[in-house]
Amino acid sequence: MQRRVIDTLYIDAMVLADEARSYFDEGGRADREALDPLARVSFSCESLKVTTRLMHVIAWLLTQRAVDAGEMALREALDESRRLGTAPTTEGAVIHSMPAVAQTLIWASIDLHRRVARLDQIQADEIESFESPVRTMQDRLALAF
Repeated sequence: MQRRVIDTLYIDAMVLADEARSYFDEGGRADREALDPLARVSFSCESLKVTTRLMHVIAWLLTQRAVDAGEMALREALDESRRLGTAPTTEGAVIHSMPAVAQTLIWASIDLHRRVARLDQIQADEIESFESPVRTMQDRLALAF
C-alpha cells in the first residue's frame, strides 16, 4: 500500500472524526432538540454508527502505517482481528430524516469506510493469490504422482 494513500486517508478520517465529534457533541444539539423523541433516538444511534465506522477505518489505517514502518509484518496485518471491521448499516430513510449536517457526516463516514474496505479487500486478495514456496512445492509433488 502506498504511504501517501494511507496518510491521505488517515488525515481524512481524523478530520471527519473531529467534525463528527464537534457536531454530535455540541454543534448539533439544537438540531437534535428540534426532532421528535423517536427521531432523537435515531439521531443518537446514527452518531454512534458514524463513530464506529470511523474508528474501524482509523484502526485499519494505523495498522497499515505500522506495516509500512516495519513494526508489523503484512501477514500479521491480514489476521482477521486486524482487518477492517464491518460497518454498521443505516437505512436511507433514516438518513433522509436527519438534519442536513448529520446527513453529510453519515454519508461521508459510509463513503470513507467503503473506500477503505475496497483497499482492505484488494490487499487480502493480493496475499491470497501469492503462492508460497511451500505451496508451489506441494503442487509440483502432486503433479509428479
